[in-house]
Amino acid sequence: MNDLRDAAMTSKAWPFEEARKLLKRWPEGKPDGAPTVFETGYGPSGLPHIGTFTEVLRTTWVMHAYRTLTGGAPTTLIAFSDDLDGLRKVPDNVPNAELLREHLGRPLTQVPDPFGEHESFAHHNNAMLRRFLDRFGFDYEFLSSTECYRSGRFDETLREVLRRYDDILGVMLPTLREERRQTYSPVLPISPTTGRVLQVPVRVVDAEAGTVAFTDEDGQEVTQSALGGLAKLQWKVDWAMRWVALGVDYEMAGKDLIDSTIQSGKIARVLGGRPPEGFNYEMFLDERGEKISKSKGNGLSLEQWLTYGSEKSLEFYLYREPKKAKSLHLGLIPRAIDEYWQFRGKWPEQPVEQRLGNPVHHIHDGAVPEPYSLPVSFGLLLNLTSLPGVQDKDTAWRFVRRYNPACSPEANPELDELIGLAVNYARDFVVPTLQRRAPVGHEIDALREVDRYLAQLPPDTRSDVIQTEVFEIGKRHPFDSLRHWFQALYEILLGSSDGPRMGSFIALYGVENTRRLIAAALA
Repeated sequence: MNDLRDAAMTSKAWPFEEARKLLKRWPEGKPDGAPTVFETGYGPSGLPHIGTFTEVLRTTWVMHAYRTLTGGAPTTLIAFSDDLDGLRKVPDNVPNAELLREHLGRPLTQVPDPFGEHESFAHHNNAMLRRFLDRFGFDYEFLSSTECYRSGRFDETLREVLRRYDDILGVMLPTLREERRQTYSPVLPISPTTGRVLQVPVRVVDAEAGTVAFTDEDGQEVTQSALGGLAKLQWKVDWAMRWVALGVDYEMAGKDLIDSTIQSGKIARVLGGRPPEGFNYEMFLDERGEKISKSKGNGLSLEQWLTYGSEKSLEFYLYREPKKAKSLHLGLIPRAIDEYWQFRGKWPEQPVEQRLGNPVHHIHDGAVPEPYSLPVSFGLLLNLTSLPGVQDKDTAWRFVRRYNPACSPEANPELDELIGLAVNYARDFVVPTLQRRAPVGHEIDALREVDRYLAQLPPDTRSDVIQTEVFEIGKRHPFDSLRHWFQALYEILLGSSDGPRMGSFIALYGVENTRRLIAAALA
């Protein structure tokens, strides 16, 4: 453990770099042994997407790194839903849009559920959020903004907001356009007549009592409490208040919130608190290069990825380079799966310093399971399950078991999962694009030579032996390069411009089956 901690103190892996910020924040640990508080925030104005999940996942990696550095200091993770916020617009990806339109401006926990399953739209989205956090085994405390405001949990910090009202305005007003300054208020009262969250000027009547005055939508002057859920705070003020009230030590946020992070940090100091540590990550982009959005519904869902890719492949992709903008689409899955297993295969032989920089160390919280490698790659499984007659899981397993008799679904559950995923991916994305072509000229002679070579091979010939001879055959024919030789094999036999190592493919698919492919191509 000492070697691990020493290596972690200098590791350049980003979770350790982030965790070391917390060591500087609390050199002696938090007072009275209190846990270090990590927070992730979510606005339930639209359906949760993969970006929401990513923020929680990345935060847990920093939390794990912090525990490594401190030898197990207590931590807690808060998943916070800003569900007292008013509904600003109707999302594009939900049913019963008219129902939602009637409730614009009302707190999300007071907007009917368009799916008809929960007591409000926020409750529906919160349930979805918790469902996928639970599915991945996150250890977290879920907090609802509505419940925190209404229960009085935020009341004391809200009073401090009212006491320091002018100071907060001093932070915010210089950042606003002149027109916005005229109506801006840190406090957003909830109308007693319409139930909407109001964007109106507010006057503090009594900070200790928590009362404010404002003009309601019907023109009537109203004096009411800002406590107990009768008001909420403007976004940047709300974020700062939450940090102070909950004692948050760490929270990361998207690059689009850099300005909010700065202003909220200033307000947290005005309130007598200390802004949390954290960093701003880059946003995910869809296939068109547009930022994914809950309200647009243009993001990739967890269910979509997990239909075609493993959970760990998703985590592997999300771990890498969080400060660079990344595309997020289904075409990324095959490479993510194979790279995850490549890094997993390296982990057991690496010295501790290199292990800490290996993504799988963080994905598995330092306990990478066996096996460390697979008998076949996902790319090879895709080639196999794209072939006629092999487009189901049971048939694919027959080929794999012949290739490696020690394998079975029971003994290799991760491989079993990958075979099923390969069947799904090949069916939906590979098979529809395949276009085999006929060989021409010297390609015909080269294929015939491959066939003659395979005809005299024992069925259990090793893949590397086959690969070497196929390589040599290509050299004996007038291809512009060996790359063109293998490209011709892929296009003629598999219907794609790229593919696997042919030796591995032939060993997996079988010598006689490969000869049948060649015979069909030469017919």
